[in-house]
Amino acid sequence: MPKPKSNPFTIVFFFIFSISTLVKVQSVTFSDDIAALLAFKSAVKPTSIPPTSCLATWNFSTDPCSVPRVTHFTCGITCSNNRIVQLTLDSQSYTGTLTPLVSKLTQLINLDIGDNNFYGPIPSSISSLPNLKTLILRVNSFSGQIPSSIAALRSLQTLDLSRNSISGSIPNLKPLELLTRLDLSYNKLSGTVPELPRSLNELAIKANSLSGSLSESEFSGLTRLTVVELSDNSLTGTLNPWFFLLPSLQQVDLANNSLTRVVPADSNAELVALNLSYNKIGGFLPASFGEYPLLRSLALSYNKFRGPIPWQYSKKGSSLQRLFLEGNYLNGSPPAGFISGAAGVTGSLGDNCLQSCPVSSQLCLKSQKPVSICQQAYGGKPKS
Repeated sequence: MPKPKSNPFTIVFFFIFSISTLVKVQSVTFSDDIAALLAFKSAVKPTSIPPTSCLATWNFSTDPCSVPRVTHFTCGITCSNNRIVQLTLDSQSYTGTLTPLVSKLTQLINLDIGDNNFYGPIPSSISSLPNLKTLILRVNSFSGQIPSSIAALRSLQTLDLSRNSISGSIPNLKPLELLTRLDLSYNKLSGTVPELPRSLNELAIKANSLSGSLSESEFSGLTRLTVVELSDNSLTGTLNPWFFLLPSLQQVDLANNSLTRVVPADSNAELVALNLSYNKIGGFLPASFGEYPLLRSLALSYNKFRGPIPWQYSKKGSSLQRLFLEGNYLNGSPPAGFISGAAGVTGSLGDNCLQSCPVSSQLCLKSQKPVSICQQAYGGKPKS
């Protein structure tokens, strides 16, 4: 009896089916990743895991990366090629510590557990995540110091540790050559501003205990820096021209420090908003601020400025729209354009030593200082 001929298409189909079945059987999450996820969930107090939350669906009777994830691991993680590449928790007030075993997630790109109640130190082992681009631990209760090993995260682009209880000095972050956004605001950090990565676009270290003066070496080569927020610290000294010559600088907030002098550059093509209020800056108001072509908001309130308001602030074509100068010792008469409203400027000129600043003008609603205080400020004697 002749042997039946085999159909080549049947053989090919069977081969593809066998391979696909084999892949499906072997398609399980990398064992170290599973161990890391187990440790991560175990470090969170069970009583803080709501039944409708992401962590509540982490049931390890099912493979974390299996699809479709209908009832288990429905959120919180993202997989690629059977590796965990993203761990992003929902804001559910999870309470616990961040396990050092998170370092086993070596393919992790994004780690975001912000807006919860994690506490304790940031594990130094986090430096073993070579692909990490985003690290967000904001709005938790982390304490201790920022581990110096964090500088080993050479792929990091965003680092947000704001609104925790982190203390100590800021480690050297200059090796983070891809970092574009750094936010360490609302912590208990002390010391000086460290050297910064040249790739940085946004710098925010508000409401800490930073001290010392701003040094040109710390900001050297930061040609992409657009936002600087260092308000509510204890910074001292002079803000020198080099700072205003940073080529991309657009928004600066250095309010509530102890700066004593500002020496701006003659021009700045990009600066849009500057806040130096609540410092100890004396001398005359810098006329050059009125020459900055894009400067719309200027706040110099509650310093020790004296003398007249520069005419450049109200000249035709000026970009200034919001001007806050209250709480100084400015004298003379405010520019006529301000009072008539022709300049289109809002803000405040109150609590100074200005003459002819009528309360009918929105800028002059707050009354001026008593004559006796103004006379003392300018070396005169108060009238008896």
